Amino acid sequence: MSLFLFLIIVALVLGIIGVAAHGLFYLLIIGAVVLLADLAYGAVRFRRGGRKHRLAR
Repeated sequence: MSLFLFLIIVALVLGIIGVAAHGLFYLLIIGAVVLLADLAYGAVRFRRGGRKHRLAR
């Protein structure tokens, strides 16, 4: 879950830098690709769901 959130933050930061800095449009594209890959990863991970839950003792 922390990897999912970390990649969301990275995608947002790259997107903001890509929009704000002149000539760094490729960072916006990279941020969008990272965001899409992260959403696909999250969908696969959450779809498989409940098989690996461990009980905390």
